[in-house]
Amino acid sequence: AALQALKRKKRYEKQLSQIDGTLSTIEFQREALENSHTNTEVLKNMGYAAQAMKKVHENMDLNKIDDLMQDITEQQDVAQEISDAISNRAAFGDEFDEDELMAELEELEQEELNKGMRDVRLPSVPSTSLPSRPGKLLACHFLFLMIKACSSTRKRAEDEDEMKKLAAWAS
Repeated sequence: AALQALKRKKRYEKQLSQIDGTLSTIEFQREALENSHTNTEVLKNMGYAAQAMKKVHENMDLNKIDDLMQDITEQQDVAQEISDAISNRAAFGDEFDEDELMAELEELEQEELNKGMRDVRLPSVPSTSLPSRPGKLLACHFLFLMIKACSSTRKRAEDEDEMKKLAAWAS
C-alpha cells in the first residue's frame, strides 16, 4: 500500500508540473494578446493625432509663418533698442576717458601703498657686536623678528584699505 501511495504521489507531481507549464504558457499568451491590443490602440490614436494635425495645418502657409516670425523679431529688436535708449544714462559725466581714470586710480593706490610703507617700524639693530660665528638660534630669532615686522605692517595696510573701501561704500 505504501508503494502504491508513492507511485500515486509521483504521478500527481508529474501532472502538477504539466498543469503548471500549461498555465505558464496560457499566461504568456494572455500577456502577448494584451500587448497587441495596447499597441493597436496606440497606433490608432497616433493615426487620429496625425489626421488632426493635418487638418490644423491645412490652413497654414509656411511663407506666411516665416514672414510673421520676421515681423515679430523686428518688432522685438525695435522694442529692445527703445528700452536701451531709455535706460542708458544721459551723457553727463561720460566725457572722461576710461583709461585715464584707471591710470589715476592706480596712481592713488600706489601713493597709499607708499604711505603705508613709510610707517613701517623695523626692529632696532642690536648695539652690541655679534659674535664672529653666530649660532643658528640667533639667526633664526633675527629672521623671526624680521618676518613678524613685515607681516604686521602688511596686515595693517590691508586693514586700512578695507576700512577705506567700506567707508566709500557706506557714503
